[in-house]
Amino acid sequence: MEADRFLDTKAREAAGDRFDRRDFRRALGQFATGVTVITSRAIDGRRIGMTANSFSSVSMDPPLVLWSLAKEAASLPDFTGGSHFAINVLAANQHHLSRQFSTALPDRFSGVDCCEGIGGVPLLNGAIARFVCRNVKQYEGGDHLIFIGEVEHYERFDGEPLVFHSGFYRVATRHPELPQ
Repeated sequence: MEADRFLDTKAREAAGDRFDRRDFRRALGQFATGVTVITSRAIDGRRIGMTANSFSSVSMDPPLVLWSLAKEAASLPDFTGGSHFAINVLAANQHHLSRQFSTALPDRFSGVDCCEGIGGVPLLNGAIARFVCRNVKQYEGGDHLIFIGEVEHYERFDGEPLVFHSGFYRVATRHPELPQ
């Protein structure tokens, strides 16, 4: 397995003993992130989506991005089996969508304004950026699976991002000491 290259079993067990999980999570929460909703189509055609802040660019040529999903997530087989997924970067006023897509609702898309992208992936209207990606590879990453996607289409819109820091939604502002 790929994860075994990074830490052997004994090292993983030792790391679990070294860190208080709750405190470690708080320390990681000090890194402010944007908030996204990852969407796709299940093999049976259902729209699927989940909130994630584990999004990052990987490469410009080819255009690659990544995100990760817990191996215990019920939607894991749906995301691994799909040909495409979309990363919807939420605007500051879309905090309600972040909550909606992070709960166990029977239909997370209920009342959500969206359209379809390549491969039938749902695209959330009002997002400040949307990336439609071909699902090219997954890697083991501890208790998560890391998805690599090749961007086939993207859109960027004006607006302020939704930010998550230290367990709370935040809004980004320009630094007052820097020129506009």
